[in-house]
Amino acid sequence: MWMKLVGSGWRHSHGGAQSCDGCWQLVFGFGARGDSPQMPSHPHLVRDPQGQGLGWEAYAVGTVASHSTDFEVHRNWLAITHSLPISQWYYEATSEWTLDYPPFFAWFEYALSHVAKYFDQEMLNVHNLNYSSSRTLLFQRFSVIFTDALFVYAVYECCKCIEGKKAGKELTEKPKFILSVLLLWNFGLLIVDHIHFQYNGFLSGLMLLSIARLFQHIYLYVAPAYDGSIRWNSFSFVRLISLGLIVFLVSALSLGPFLALNQLPQLFSRLFPFKRGLCHAYWAPNFWALYSALDKVLSVIGLELKLLDPNKVPKASMTSGLVQQFQHTVLPSVTPLATLICTLIAILPSIFCLWFKPQGPRGFLRCLILCALSSFMFGWHVHEKAILLAVLPMSLLSVGKAGDASIFLILTTTGHYSLFPLLFTAPELPIKILLMLLFTIYSISSLKTLFRKEKPLFNWMETFYLLGLGPLEVFCEFVFPFTSWKLKYPFIPLLLTSVYCAVGITYAWFRLYVSVLSDPPVGKTKKQ
Repeated sequence: MWMKLVGSGWRHSHGGAQSCDGCWQLVFGFGARGDSPQMPSHPHLVRDPQGQGLGWEAYAVGTVASHSTDFEVHRNWLAITHSLPISQWYYEATSEWTLDYPPFFAWFEYALSHVAKYFDQEMLNVHNLNYSSSRTLLFQRFSVIFTDALFVYAVYECCKCIEGKKAGKELTEKPKFILSVLLLWNFGLLIVDHIHFQYNGFLSGLMLLSIARLFQHIYLYVAPAYDGSIRWNSFSFVRLISLGLIVFLVSALSLGPFLALNQLPQLFSRLFPFKRGLCHAYWAPNFWALYSALDKVLSVIGLELKLLDPNKVPKASMTSGLVQQFQHTVLPSVTPLATLICTLIAILPSIFCLWFKPQGPRGFLRCLILCALSSFMFGWHVHEKAILLAVLPMSLLSVGKAGDASIFLILTTTGHYSLFPLLFTAPELPIKILLMLLFTIYSISSLKTLFRKEKPLFNWMETFYLLGLGPLEVFCEFVFPFTSWKLKYPFIPLLLTSVYCAVGITYAWFRLYVSVLSDPPVGKTKKQ
């Protein structure tokens, strides 16, 4: 935990009287990219206009302190849920960072706000825009670490579900140990939560805990009939009604108060902001990144061959680094309905396999991962950090079969590298590179050791692709800033990172789908 604290900030401090603030700044002051509507993809700094070095706001100990806009986003949500009645939560718009997360997360912020008031009451004032103090950031950092306790417990429960058939003599070669490291020291979760600032660990803990509970329930259920007589595709009307009641009750708890207040349209307009455009400010590495990049290449070729009218071509709308709607130039423009249809088409085969070609608990987990990956691949306005929804549960599969381990390593390496643009300042550069190298080297070496008696985890093409991330990073960080393109085409590093990683993630998604569709049902496997 303390390593996460130290890893979340790194600033130089000067001066005597403010040396204490400098120490806190050293621990808590890292920056990250702003991602508001109409927000350029460069640092969004929280500053004291007078530059008097007060607390965290700016120029503390002689240096401008910057941090992710998500600090202000969540501070504002704390203020909204604490100081306003529920009827105003999804209407309040004093700040541009309006509440746009589901009701259960709003209640989570409400609970945190009752602890936050003991740190700094001023952070809970809705009108204190861009408010920041050492006590506020102290609370925010520790709230992430404290809520991570659920994630740690979920990892413990997941490790109990792992079989030890491939366990070596050494502790470090046991699947349970490897899985615990892959989850607890996940590079993506570390930088997104403890440097950039989010609560993904807490939310991922809920997901992993549900997986662990389901797995344990399944194993207990099949224990009396280990010969495989349980039919996963059997239909039970009672179970269907029970599942329906659970879904209904959860939905009622979440949406019921807003239904009673006649606020569902307003709630849905916040949860599904279609005006933000197909892609995020930095394109998430998915199918639409490849689609938009292809459109950009075709438009450049069209202009060079004089097949397109320059006056009718949008001026870098997709590559402006802004969160907004845009139109494609050559390829058909994509609507929210189109992304919904593509997502459903991508998910349905995995659902059909789960029902009609059951593959046991592992098959369920694969279906869950494919649902997450398909939504990431084809969803509307996907955030790059959503890749963690697939990476974390894929860790469970990686210690079971060599094929799944190979897919996991490709998905994780490219998915984690795609998060690099979140941390863009000079002090963060060596830290993110070192942390990712440590995690990646451990992941590859530990899984290679676990499956050393089987074929290599990578073929030559996959190895070549993964090694290509090195030259890409060198170009983006050390070559491009010194070229004349920096001023004219500032979005090129983000575009290259997104497109290159989209290729790897798409490949991992395709391989996992092939594996699911080609593997035999669990009953046939046992007979063989």
